[in-house]
Amino acid sequence: MKLKQIITPAALAIGVVLASAPAFAAKHYGPGVTDSEIKIGQCMPYSGPASAYGEFGKAHEAYFKMINDHGGINGRKVDLISLDDGYSPPKTVEQTRKLVEQDNVLLIFGSLGTPTNSAVHKYLNAKKVPQLFVATGATKWGDPKHFPWTMGWQPSYQQEGRIYAADILKNHPHAKIGVLYQNDDYGKDYLKGLVDGLGAKAKTMIVKEVSYETSEPTIDSQIVALKGSGADVFVNITTPKFAAQAIRQAYDIGWKPVQYLNNVSNSIGAVLKPAGLEKSVGIISSTYYKDAADPQWANDPGMIKFKEWMKKYLPNGDPSDNFNVIGYAQAETMEHVLKACGNDLTRANIMKQAAHIKNLELGLLLPGLKVNTTPTDFFPLGQLQLEKFDGKEWKLIGSVMGK
Repeated sequence: MKLKQIITPAALAIGVVLASAPAFAAKHYGPGVTDSEIKIGQCMPYSGPASAYGEFGKAHEAYFKMINDHGGINGRKVDLISLDDGYSPPKTVEQTRKLVEQDNVLLIFGSLGTPTNSAVHKYLNAKKVPQLFVATGATKWGDPKHFPWTMGWQPSYQQEGRIYAADILKNHPHAKIGVLYQNDDYGKDYLKGLVDGLGAKAKTMIVKEVSYETSEPTIDSQIVALKGSGADVFVNITTPKFAAQAIRQAYDIGWKPVQYLNNVSNSIGAVLKPAGLEKSVGIISSTYYKDAADPQWANDPGMIKFKEWMKKYLPNGDPSDNFNVIGYAQAETMEHVLKACGNDLTRANIMKQAAHIKNLELGLLLPGLKVNTTPTDFFPLGQLQLEKFDGKEWKLIGSVMGK
């Protein structure tokens, strides 16, 4: 009798554990997920006026190839379907609908471009498809109240614009500023940050604003107009093709302003080399990641791991092209979210985990910078540091600024 009384509670306890085990191990899958695969999609400008950014997609594919070679994420291989949209919003709509409605991807990851992502912003939110870690810093990507299925990754363009404004006010308080910007949401977002940062002085300090369309073959006439305005500070808000043209044209016509270049075009390999390294000396930009060409990171564990990855998985890539650095770090963030989901690989849980990243350290971010998100803060990264090009590499200046 006593033996029975002793065994019964133990048996009950075991029964409770066994009963709860299936619930704990239960698998919940969204579209594109099986026991062996996680299918995700993206759009990249492998062709067209922003084709230099196609390196992001190549880096993403190479990163997940590495992950798959090591067994995948929680035992599942990642199948990244990366389609060319030519940096054309109508094409982005077509390709994104294909990814969602025909390929049945779980989520959209790292698609590039402000105008292109804007074209599918409402569609993806209406479909409740995660639009994660978009490769654009437009402020609109951090609006969880109105667009709960969309999240950015890099520091916002407006914040970057405000940081340049602060440096101009500090070091060039009497500057006459000329601005070149792309005539779309991307360019206008940067410009707003610059104007907001200059405050009341914006009206007197900015002497000329000129824009361009991505369909234009060159921006030579815009640079001539900026020189003619008497501007002695040049804020260059352009994508890689036009950034290289602007740097080269300014030098060739003898215009020597203090230059600020938005960080989406500060790649040595994709922009400064085509423009001419000697013509790029003294340009100021900003960064949140380690420059692969900077010798100060030669013995850095994160950089060593990255360069080993480049040799094995992206052997034809340019190691001086920091789009590879950014692409690697973006994919590492995506890996973290997928891993955190465990066996609950539903679209809702994807967004839940993406909105609860705490102090995630990535090997290629500047020291001290970490990825953080909350349900009300969809800006994973919010800090930048200024840098200046010396003809060979970018040199960090000042201290980290931002949230």
